[in-house]
Amino acid sequence: MFGTSGIRGPVGETVTAAVALDVGRALGAHLRTRGDPRRVVVGRDPRESGTLLVDALAAGLRETGVDVLDAGVAATPTVARAVGPMDAGAGVVVTASHNPAPDNGIKLWQPSGQAFDADRRDDIERRVTASDWDLEAWDGLGSRTTVEATTAHRERLVEATAPLAEQVVIDLGNGAGGVTVDALTDLGCAVETLNAQPDGSFPGRPSEPTAANCESLATLVRESDATVGVAHDGDADRLRAVAGDGTYLSGDVTLALFAADAASAGDRVAVPVDTSLAVEEYLAERGVGVERTPVGDTYVAATATAPDVAFGGEPSGAWIWPDETLCPDGPYAACRLVALASERPLAERASEIPTYPIERGSRTAEGKTAVMERVRERLLAAYDESRVSTLDGVRVETDDGWFLLRASGTQPLVRVTAEAREKERAAALFEEASEYVETASGR
Repeated sequence: MFGTSGIRGPVGETVTAAVALDVGRALGAHLRTRGDPRRVVVGRDPRESGTLLVDALAAGLRETGVDVLDAGVAATPTVARAVGPMDAGAGVVVTASHNPAPDNGIKLWQPSGQAFDADRRDDIERRVTASDWDLEAWDGLGSRTTVEATTAHRERLVEATAPLAEQVVIDLGNGAGGVTVDALTDLGCAVETLNAQPDGSFPGRPSEPTAANCESLATLVRESDATVGVAHDGDADRLRAVAGDGTYLSGDVTLALFAADAASAGDRVAVPVDTSLAVEEYLAERGVGVERTPVGDTYVAATATAPDVAFGGEPSGAWIWPDETLCPDGPYAACRLVALASERPLAERASEIPTYPIERGSRTAEGKTAVMERVRERLLAAYDESRVSTLDGVRVETDDGWFLLRASGTQPLVRVTAEAREKERAAALFEEASEYVETASGR
């Protein structure tokens, strides 16, 4: 039921009102068993399907005696950061994040701002499967009230950031990230927006802020006096960046910039296994170590709870400052990014970060779990054990690069990634990795 980013998929298929109702009931029972506050903050991104899904989720919560604090349309970090201050036991965001308009999903949050970990997700899934909950009688139902969460989020962003006077372009992607505009305006920035009207059909551009989807943003930044461009996805947990010269910064470069700013010598930074080796090398020059995690902001956040981890990030655009919050907070990342740009142009900073050729692709793999087990066995036999990590899929370190094989969470595919310092070697590693999949698949 749960992937690395909660429940997510096509509305009417994977995600239905019935699923939302059962998750609400299961969450209510989960909170009761743990003795947690029986209040839940609920919000959604602008997708129209979110209206009925929130209604069903709220009904399930109320049937188990839980009070629903409805934040309406709000960014995912807005809801996640409201759970603790509102003395709630959990938060729920109905969102498919960067997925296309036909999808929706459900993601659960702890009072710390961290997403539900594996144990808590497993308990919800078990309860849904077994219908393990008790429903209240008419006089024991929970309430549903409207709450304002965005103002508190904006105020926190302003409080945590020194005044700024930059010209900024923000592409909201028709999503829920308007709090970024308000916060940067309050901080003293001149803000121009793209795709600012919330619309869950995403008419302006696809929700995921890739380089191809952010061409208009890059062009506007390049042809204006803007210092920086910011792009969010549908629920604003992600941020991607454009330097003042119109260059779209890769996720690895942005990760290195944020990490170098947040961490000091002796600190560590949490990054997933598919992060470029250039990030590790750049940080090592500054005495900062790297702790690799499985792919997914949930795993990055869990590692970021360690006292010597100053920052966690994913090249996909999720950024976590553990001293601020354990949720990926795109609006907070925007404030940090503009502050960096105000001190020194992002293009100059980025020019100091090495970039290496990287190859990405997929191979069809029916029975992908069994295929990956055979791949794992063969790679452990072919390489010294010290060079093989099975933290998430199988990652193999070589003298001049690495390759990673991971099963897709939703499709009969194995994802293949390879990186090296030379283009030819990256291509060779990619082919080698792909051959392991082909062989393990019996082809």
